Amino acid sequence: MFFKFGLASGTYFKSQKKKKQIAIIAKDTRLSGYTLEPALVSGLASSGMHVYTLGPLPTNGLAMLTKVMKANMGIMITASHNPHHDNGLKLFGPDGMKLSDKIEKKIESLIDKKISKNLSRPDKLGRVKRLETGTKDYIKILKKNFSKEFNLRGLRIVIDCANGAGYKAGPELLKSLGAKVISIGINPNGLNINKNCGSTFPEKIRSAVKKHKAHIGISLDGDADRIIMCDEQSNIIDGDQIIAALAKRWKNKKMLKGGVVGTLMSNYGLEKFFKTEGIKFIRANVGDRYVKEKMQKYKFNLGGEQSGHIILGKFATTGDGLLVALESLFALRKGKKASEFFKKFKKTPQLLKSIDVKDKGIINKREIKHTIKLVEKLIKGHGRILVRKSGTESKIRVMGESDNKTLLSKCVNIIVRKIK
Repeated sequence: MFFKFGLASGTYFKSQKKKKQIAIIAKDTRLSGYTLEPALVSGLASSGMHVYTLGPLPTNGLAMLTKVMKANMGIMITASHNPHHDNGLKLFGPDGMKLSDKIEKKIESLIDKKISKNLSRPDKLGRVKRLETGTKDYIKILKKNFSKEFNLRGLRIVIDCANGAGYKAGPELLKSLGAKVISIGINPNGLNINKNCGSTFPEKIRSAVKKHKAHIGISLDGDADRIIMCDEQSNIIDGDQIIAALAKRWKNKKMLKGGVVGTLMSNYGLEKFFKTEGIKFIRANVGDRYVKEKMQKYKFNLGGEQSGHIILGKFATTGDGLLVALESLFALRKGKKASEFFKKFKKTPQLLKSIDVKDKGIINKREIKHTIKLVEKLIKGHGRILVRKSGTESKIRVMGESDNKTLLSKCVNIIVRKIK
C-alpha cells in the first residue's frame, strides 16, 4: 500500500508538469516506520520523483523544510500520540500546509487504478538521498523567529520527548540557547514511543520537575506537534492554558490578529476568559486541520486544542511543540515565573471518558441519539455534554463540563453505560 501510495503521489505531481518533482520524507521513531519508509521511497522514485529522507524529525520541521526546499510534497510517517503499533501519514504541500482534501482524494483515486504504465524507465527513475542536516536546519529556522540576544541561560528545564521524533531536536535546541537541560524520553527503541511518557502521560514531567527543582517542564508527543507543560510548582499546564497565556500576551503586544480558534473540547473557562479580555473566540471541530481551516477563514493567527496541538500562525503552518515552548520561554525571559504567566483562568470541571468500540458509527443509532438528547436536557443551564468519534482510534469520547460535579459525573456515565 505504501509503495502504491508513493507511485500514485509521484504520478499526480508529474501531471502538474513542473521541471523537477521532489518529495521529502521524515518519520517518528516507530519500528514500523523503518519498514514503511523504503516502500514509500520506492514508489516515489519509481514514478520519477526525487526523494530526500530526513530520518526522525518533528512534524513541523518537515513542514518547514518542505517549504524552504520548494518540494512538491512533504510526507511524515507517524501516528502522533498513538501507541507504537499504529502508524500513518501526514501530507504537506509546497507551502508547508497540509495537503487539501481535494488533492488527497485525487491521489487516493490513483492508488486503486492500474498505473503501472506510469513506472519510469530505468534512466528516468528518481534519485534518493539522505539529508543529514535536517535537525540542524530545523533548529536554525526555529531560532530565526526570535532575536539573536534571546537565551535561556540560568533556566533549568526538563523536557520529555516521548521517545519520539523530537528526541534529538528538543534537547539540542534548548542546550544551544544556554539552558541546563534534563532530558527524558530520549531513548527510542521503536516500541516505547508515547509509552508512559510524553504529552499523554504528564505525570512523568510533573515528577521530573519536582525532583530536579526545574523552572519549567516541556512534554512533547510522538511527532512533537503537541505540547503539555509544567510550571515550577509542578502544576500541569494544558493546551487551553498555554493558548490563554499566549493570546493575552499577543494582544498586549498587538501581535494577535482577529482572535483565537479553539475546538469543541476547549474548556468553557477559556471561553469565559476570552470574553472578559475582549478576545474573539471561535470553536472548530476537533482536529488541527479544522482549527487551521477556521484560522484561515477568519484570518486569525492563533488557535489550538486542549491536547496541546497549538498553531502559531505568525510563525508556522501546523502545530509545533518546540516552537510553542520557545514562544512561552521568550515570555519568561525576564525572570517571570511559569506559574504566574500561565495562570489566566479557572477551569470549569471537565470529565472525559473514552470507550473502546468495534464500530464508531454506534453513536448514530437511534437509542444512543435519544440518550444523548435526554442528557443534554438534564445538564442544560448547568454545563454541556459532547459525544464524538475519535479521529485516530476505535473509540467514542464522551466529555462533559459543569461546576456541579455530581451532575457532571451522572450525565457522562449515563451515556457511557448506554454505549458500552
